[in-house]
Amino acid sequence: MTEQRRTALKALQKLDLRIQDARKRIGEFDPLFEEVEEPALILETELTSSRTRLKEMKLEQRRLELSTDEKQERQKRLEERLSSVRNLREEAAVSAELEMVKRALQNDEQEAYTLMDQIRKVEERLAEVGAAFEEATALVEPKKEELLNQRAGVQSELESLGKERETFVGSMAAEELRIYEAIRAGGRRTAVAELTEDGACSNCFGVVPLQLQNEVRHGDALIRCEACGVILAAPEPESAREVEREVEREVEAAPVTEASGPSADGEGDAVADEEDEEHAGAAAVRDDEAEGTLDGE
Repeated sequence: MTEQRRTALKALQKLDLRIQDARKRIGEFDPLFEEVEEPALILETELTSSRTRLKEMKLEQRRLELSTDEKQERQKRLEERLSSVRNLREEAAVSAELEMVKRALQNDEQEAYTLMDQIRKVEERLAEVGAAFEEATALVEPKKEELLNQRAGVQSELESLGKERETFVGSMAAEELRIYEAIRAGGRRTAVAELTEDGACSNCFGVVPLQLQNEVRHGDALIRCEACGVILAAPEPESAREVEREVEREVEAAPVTEASGPSADGEGDAVADEEDEEHAGAAAVRDDEAEGTLDGE
């Protein structure tokens, strides 16, 4: 395997990692959509439930109305019949049946009143939930639209990377590509790893035999790590230079400390000597002036 092919495999791996990252980012949008839509979905669920319940209550109300109409009609017939009975026994039977119908009618009417009150409350709640749902939907839509645009952007990026990969692998050796694909088929992110400076695999850090190191750096054969199975490649010279430049930048950015060592100490001693001499000269001048004053007196 030539150096050019090693570079091609490393470039393909970088491209595949970008594709994998794009797919991961697309998958991360699903929980974001759920988080954005959750408040509106909760209200929508309650809205649907309230509508279903209201529909059932309306049907029950209609059933009670029909039952009440039927009992009222029956009560009317019994009252008419009561006025035309021929004996006491028949009158007692009709009166008992009429009383039973009246009680059933009262029960239906009471149930209807209770149901009407429940319907009123459900309708009020339905109106509140409906207004809250519309408000939540108005807030959700812009966020949802933004997420859709972001996901579409990542999807477009993924499609572009897929086309780029398809074009890229068209010029690669089929056997090398087959080995590379077989390594990545197991879900591994790394299929090609560079040698470290001390001759180890940068994926598992297992030391590579010296002969294989030489073949990786200079040979044409495809060499795989004996420990982890990845394809080994020589480090790019630019990588080493970049590390060097990074170290230089760190050194330049380091804070300046006080000087130390013989040269610094010597310089400090010289300055101290000069200061001592100046002090001594000043003292001698003051003594001469004092002595002259005494002589004058």
